[in-house]
Amino acid sequence: MHHVEASELENQKRLFGTNGIRGLVNKELTPEFTARIAASIGTFFGHGQLLLGYDGRTSNIMLANAVSSGLVSTGCDVHDAGMAPTPCIQYAVKNHRMDGGVMITASHNPAEYNGIKVFGNDGVEISRPQEIKIENIFFGNQMRCVEWRDVGHVHVLSQTLDEYKRAVKEHVDIDAIRKKHYHVVVDPANGVGSLVTPYMLSELGCQVTTINANIDGTFPSRPPEPKPENLQDLVAAMKAIRADVGVAFDGDADRSIFVDETGEIQWGDRTFALIERDFLQTDRGTRIVTPVSSSQVIKDIAEEYGGKLVWTKVGSTVVSYTMKKLRAKLGGEENGGVFYGPHQPVRDGAMTTALILNIMAKTEQNLSQILNELPRYYLEKDKIECPNEKKQRVLEELIAEVRHLNPETVDGVKLWFAEKSAILIRPSGTEPIYRFYAEAKVKEEASALVREYKGKLHQIINS
Repeated sequence: MHHVEASELENQKRLFGTNGIRGLVNKELTPEFTARIAASIGTFFGHGQLLLGYDGRTSNIMLANAVSSGLVSTGCDVHDAGMAPTPCIQYAVKNHRMDGGVMITASHNPAEYNGIKVFGNDGVEISRPQEIKIENIFFGNQMRCVEWRDVGHVHVLSQTLDEYKRAVKEHVDIDAIRKKHYHVVVDPANGVGSLVTPYMLSELGCQVTTINANIDGTFPSRPPEPKPENLQDLVAAMKAIRADVGVAFDGDADRSIFVDETGEIQWGDRTFALIERDFLQTDRGTRIVTPVSSSQVIKDIAEEYGGKLVWTKVGSTVVSYTMKKLRAKLGGEENGGVFYGPHQPVRDGAMTTALILNIMAKTEQNLSQILNELPRYYLEKDKIECPNEKKQRVLEELIAEVRHLNPETVDGVKLWFAEKSAILIRPSGTEPIYRFYAEAKVKEEASALVREYKGKLHQIINS
């Protein structure tokens, strides 16, 4: 045991970030640390039935074995569903009536990372208070260690990929999509998205072309985050074969970014706005849950089609929990996460892909045509340095200064103006900076908003 020094993660006294526990493989996430965390998770659940899944990273089996060992040492039974997208594991937890689940994934982080997500019995990530309970068990060394005869069992759970595919298809008009014979290019970034979506699309009568679809935890083709600068291969493939639509996933396939038939990359809140509009046309007056970082276009569609918009802090678990609390049926984020409540209130890349094809089939239009019907906005981003210890004071002074503009203050400050422009000013959760996101119908107006509020913040920070 040469690895004596306490792991970096342990020193923080807080293990869970916004999306589970993440760390560098064998630096922070060692087998020993992982087994101890798993024993803490098992202790939290009691003698439960827990589902285990993992993505395609190089350390997946190593960490899955460590998690499995830690869980059974507490008397929990483990049902190993193998390699799968995160939303597939979340669906399986609920579908198989498990007490909870653990997914080994670092989602869109670079290849040298891995992570651990913990789900409740409904497949949604556990809440912050529940995470604190697990952290307290871990740091207090209170893991349950059962007698030899009470060690849990490990079972293999097969068929979860097929069950998940079937569940997704139940929410769309299969015949309408089949008739269209869409040609779809899928780019799963060498991740687990390749295990479901290409096959599901074939079953929906699509012609499927895949790129970067061999699972490889070194991510040789592109970084696993589906940002526009990482999707040039997908754009090139779309143009070369004149496909109808392209979709790119992150490493664990819970987020999806689309490319229309002209080769234009569409940011997540635009495709979410399409799903929102379609949803509100049949379910007027329903609540739509979205973080304050989402585009003005989401607000426009809600106003036009009678939806009730609920703004949240930035973070996918916040969206899921708000949806559960309000029994809302739809949520979305600008990064390509869509939460389709009738299926499950979590981000789900395969479900989002099926919904977009369903809308194309229903409207009998190309993706670019439907998107062109939406209001267009120009986005300007910027940031300013602000020491962490000043962030709270700066925020309070900013809120006081803009009180007359009726700000939304759930996460930073969001302001809307009469001429359909808006700005979000929020402190970063990870860096000593404030971020600015401004939107307007004219690019210059968005730039002017950033300049104005950057100036205001500069004065407050230095006052």
